[in-house]
Amino acid sequence: KSVVIFSKNLCCMSHTIKTLFLDFGVNPTIYELDETNRGQEIEQALAQLGCSPTVPVVFIGGQLVGGANQVMSLHLNRSLVPMLKRVGALWL
Repeated sequence: KSVVIFSKNLCCMSHTIKTLFLDFGVNPTIYELDETNRGQEIEQALAQLGCSPTVPVVFIGGQLVGGANQVMSLHLNRSLVPMLKRVGALWL
């Protein structure tokens, strides 16, 4: 699981981040916190990691990247694609 996204279905920023990765051709593991029994528990754990807001939250290669702002910053400064290649999530 080189890319993991914690998300909520009704969150527009979650949708944006999922779309970004899918458009790259990345196949992330996505956990929809509003569809799982342990969603609130997971959300509390993400908050304890310092994630605010608690969705979307992205892990790449097992490392916490952060939320939408952090992911978009990496994308805009052209760091996201090399990071995805390093962990084997992106081949091109």
